[in-house]
Amino acid sequence: MPLLDHFHPPLAPRRHWESFHSAWAAHIADALNKQLLPENYFAEEHSHVGGRMEIDVATSEELSAEPSTKDGTTATLQARVWTPPEPALVMPGIFPDHFEVLVFHEEGGARLVAAIELISPGNKDRPECRRAFAAKCANYLYQDISLVIVDVVTSRQANLHDEIIRIMEAGEEYKLTFDTNLYAVAYRPINRHEVEQIDIWPATLSLDRPLPILPLSLAANLCLPLDLEATYMDTRDHRRLG
Repeated sequence: MPLLDHFHPPLAPRRHWESFHSAWAAHIADALNKQLLPENYFAEEHSHVGGRMEIDVATSEELSAEPSTKDGTTATLQARVWTPPEPALVMPGIFPDHFEVLVFHEEGGARLVAAIELISPGNKDRPECRRAFAAKCANYLYQDISLVIVDVVTSRQANLHDEIIRIMEAGEEYKLTFDTNLYAVAYRPINRHEVEQIDIWPATLSLDRPLPILPLSLAANLCLPLDLEATYMDTRDHRRLG
């Protein structure tokens, strides 16, 4: 069944893309855990829209209050709040959206081995947002963590695979050759005969076509078929989108 446009009428604004992205990430994690991942691997979905870190004045006042006693009982000691000096500099920050599935290997204490990123409109917004997302993805690859990115955002035009290639300074020949802003790409960092390389599997997406199956690499000799279409259709079914 073909990919729907979740960012324009008739689905938007009647349906919220954030809910669908979160649900899709959960269905991908469920499919990996139930059907694909071998023993000692597990997947978790993580969703976060923008920067949400704020100073909580009430909590700050509570933590700084002196401990007290009542009716002969001793109050639990509260953590003392240390107020730092005023910062020397305050620069603008970018806290990118993320709708992702992270795959861990339990051996050695839940080591991250793969990430699946569902691109959001915010990731494709301003140049600094695109750089922040690309830097995060490049950092995964630099740490020998496999990666899959999926872009079904029709409301903004940008190619974040090409942004990743620019940040990694890999060369123009590694950018996408097809002219589309809807795509999915799988990446596998690998060492072949002491040569560090990254395998790339790009796929073009279209509103009139099903989604592809992409390789999800967990180790040099362990690759799984990530069926984007099956998880997408499960999400559509659970969200009553036909």
